[in-house]
Amino acid sequence: MAVIYWAGDSTVQYNSILTYPQTGIGQVFHLFVRPEVRIENHAKNGRSTKSFLDEGRFSVICDRIEEGDFLFIQFGHNDEKKQDPARYTEPAVSFTANLERFVAAAREKKAFPVLITPVERRCFDGDGRLQEGEHGDYVAAMKQAAKRWKVPLIDLCAMSRDKLVEAGNEKTKEWYMHLPAGQYVSHPEGLTDNTHLKYEGAVTYAGCIARGLKELGGIYEALLLDGLDY
Repeated sequence: MAVIYWAGDSTVQYNSILTYPQTGIGQVFHLFVRPEVRIENHAKNGRSTKSFLDEGRFSVICDRIEEGDFLFIQFGHNDEKKQDPARYTEPAVSFTANLERFVAAAREKKAFPVLITPVERRCFDGDGRLQEGEHGDYVAAMKQAAKRWKVPLIDLCAMSRDKLVEAGNEKTKEWYMHLPAGQYVSHPEGLTDNTHLKYEGAVTYAGCIARGLKELGGIYEALLLDGLDY
């Protein structure tokens, strides 16, 4: 059966006890796929499309991916960092060009690329209303690229926003690394982190991606366990 290769950032990466309780979406995605499907998670904290390519991380995937495999491409959070030239990309220019490199390389190996928009940050205001996030231009660029190149796209940004609104300000603190003082030894003074995920959030958003694959149907739906109800 196929292998899913995942290229992405800290919202996707596999975490060790050193970053507990942080959990990446790719770390729990195996819960939704057939047991014969293997996942290779190459996502890494702090990476953008640019730094992932520049550091040779995608070359490792290219050396391993084979015909019939899948490449999940999920970036945006770090491409937005204008203050860091090692990571920043312009949405409609370098970001799009980098995405094209991922897609073209997968297709050259006769693998199937899937573009996944970045998960939304937990950006509630003081009145408990979800604000507009910072991903908009990158989401738009990825959607345009998917349409231009006829690449399947899962709009995790939109789905995660829906989940955030539905669950609300307080409940979603359980999904993100929003840690009260004394809750974890590694963060004894507490931590307000509305980007990185805990297990509950990772599973919630992995379920969104699984729903997206089911909606795509065919070979994408075939990756999933039977009986999943969305």
